[in-house]
Amino acid sequence: MNLLWLQASGCGGCTMSLLCAENPNVFDTLTGAGIRVLWHPALSLDSGAEVRRLLDRIAAGEIALDLLCIEGAIARGPKNSGRFQMLTGTGRSMMDWVQDLAPRARHVIAVGSCAAFGGVTSAGDNPSDAVGLQYEGSHLGGLLPPGFRDPTGLPVINVAGCPTHPGWVLETLMLLAAGAMRAPDLDGYARPRFFADHLVHHGCPKNEFYEYKASARSLSDMGCMMEHLGCIGTQAVGDCNIRPWNGSGSCTSGGYPCINCTAPEFENPRHAFTQTPKLAGIPVGLPTDMPKAWFMALASLSKAATPERIARNAVSDRVDVPPTLRKPRP
Repeated sequence: MNLLWLQASGCGGCTMSLLCAENPNVFDTLTGAGIRVLWHPALSLDSGAEVRRLLDRIAAGEIALDLLCIEGAIARGPKNSGRFQMLTGTGRSMMDWVQDLAPRARHVIAVGSCAAFGGVTSAGDNPSDAVGLQYEGSHLGGLLPPGFRDPTGLPVINVAGCPTHPGWVLETLMLLAAGAMRAPDLDGYARPRFFADHLVHHGCPKNEFYEYKASARSLSDMGCMMEHLGCIGTQAVGDCNIRPWNGSGSCTSGGYPCINCTAPEFENPRHAFTQTPKLAGIPVGLPTDMPKAWFMALASLSKAATPERIARNAVSDRVDVPPTLRKPRP
């Protein structure tokens, strides 16, 4: 299968993340899946006239385009001309190229939350009028219309994340190459369910503290970051703590709260990322599938039953009180 990767309005972080794929690396994985990279602006040797000829031949239908990967949001400004981002040397905007190539592709993949929903590129006043491929924030209808479907009946596949996990990208591409992805394999925001059916909370190294509602008060503390430090891993989709980044890491294991970067409009939380908004002292954002009254009752019981070891370690940057084993009775 032929893959074309274009980088639109973004930081290039999803490509940097992709290069962290290990055992096997990204190039061996794609080759093993029968995927040929026609061009990637940061990884391919071709440039200038060679790339212009390649793009023209793809647009003319002379070269089959099986996988069109777009990284970064699409800048529609100024005045819906797309000329805030031109594809160098072609005389055409990135917006124009994507609109031309997407209907010719067997599958269209939005790599990262910027390409999926607009992401950080569309944050604030959004002066470049940036938008996702098929979503504008949480609303259907980005650059491509809500009804856009590829020849197999799939919408734009949103491999969200900021940046996205390399495993999510490669597994998506391998499933598509094998013809093993169908509409039921995508969630309500067209994210692949193999990672979107999980929560960041699953496998979090701070879950013992969460169970007892033993909360951290500063970013260096070991405790759960939900109550005071803005962590929304109980609401955020992603298998980040099941499928570690770079073999061992995740945001929460590194001591930073989950900011739900796989979700539309995560970039505008209307509060500091490390701050938990509260109403009458109760966190506003609670686990999505638990009634608030049940959660508060459970939290009260958990706090009352918190072992001293967990309570003390929660507000420490290291293990102050190690686990102790009860001696067996003689």
